[in-house]
Amino acid sequence: MTTEKIYYDDQYKQSFKTNLVKQDQNEDGRLYVVLEKTAFYPTGGGQPHDTGTLNDVQVYDVEEIDGEIRHYVERSLDEHENIVGQISWERRFDHMQQHSGQHILSAAFEDVYGYKTISFYLGKDHCTIDLEVPNLTEEEVNQTETLVNEVILENRLIETKWVSEEDLSHYSLRKELSVSENIRLVMISNFDNSGCGGTHPSSTAEVGAIKILHWEKQKRNIRVYFVCGARVMKQLQVKHQVIQSLTSVLNAPQEKLIDAANQIRQYSKNLEKKVDELKNELLTYEANKHIDHAQLKNNQKIVQSIYENRSISELQQLARLITSMASDVIVFFISENEDKFQLVCTRGKDLDINMKQVLKEVLPVINGKGGGNDSLAQGGGERIIEAEHLMEELMKVSLF
Repeated sequence: MTTEKIYYDDQYKQSFKTNLVKQDQNEDGRLYVVLEKTAFYPTGGGQPHDTGTLNDVQVYDVEEIDGEIRHYVERSLDEHENIVGQISWERRFDHMQQHSGQHILSAAFEDVYGYKTISFYLGKDHCTIDLEVPNLTEEEVNQTETLVNEVILENRLIETKWVSEEDLSHYSLRKELSVSENIRLVMISNFDNSGCGGTHPSSTAEVGAIKILHWEKQKRNIRVYFVCGARVMKQLQVKHQVIQSLTSVLNAPQEKLIDAANQIRQYSKNLEKKVDELKNELLTYEANKHIDHAQLKNNQKIVQSIYENRSISELQQLARLITSMASDVIVFFISENEDKFQLVCTRGKDLDINMKQVLKEVLPVINGKGGGNDSLAQGGGERIIEAEHLMEELMKVSLF
């Protein structure tokens, strides 16, 4: 049975009475009901589904399958009761504003610049269109935004009409249709004609406003982020609260926030540079200390140390520094990080020991993995033996 679609007869209808046709579960075990008629819009054409209630039972999803509109409900309905449906109007009207706003925005980009819309997304917080163009300038965005809001203020009529494929020659359509029957046109007076199955207000004035938030380059297209209607006010409120907070945090008025933020950013960069310089000085001091206390075993100078929770990148830097200052030493560092070991093995340029091979022979002891080259290798594994035992294994492989 094909469900009668009230939302096409009256998109403003918020409540309705109907009869239950069937109650069933889909292949995923989700309970759904089918009605004789419904005001619930199912997901389709880029527009999300409506939500609401049927006899006070929550409807959380709606989809159309072969003309059958399934209302997914939280619990089963009494099959002997008359059905009273109530849609969530705030959600529906928001979708109507966003969807019509998209039609207006896409038509404006195409009319003024010839930029075609190739996809549309209506999300919870924002909407996007993808334009078939490699670049987009701020001037183009500003002019388009001005035009679309003028169209909204002009209170142009938005009409819908069912037509046949033969009737299409009488209309100038913005894009090719994806269907050849049950064709529904959404027409914005003297501005845009598009095939669409979504719900729309009766005039552009009800869209309220359109604000382009930002845009970004995709692979070959430009994605434009925007909001319409009540969402514009929400965005304004959120951004105003952020700005007010920043004026307090940065101790600067709104018009000087960028300057204040840039000053802090530069100050932070200077501090980071100073910290790096101090770290390098500390590492140099530590390297000299290691070299001064190097052990002599089998006529070979060895620098060895066990650390806790020290990053492998810092240990690599320290090891390289030591071997650059002393070309005749071997360096073994182990870091204990919770349940893992990390190892760094390196040697000075005057020595002929393959550190990659040394590491390779030791890693099985800790079920580890690693890599590197003849002069420096690193790896890691499970902390299943004592660190001192692991160090002994490294010494044994390298010296004997």
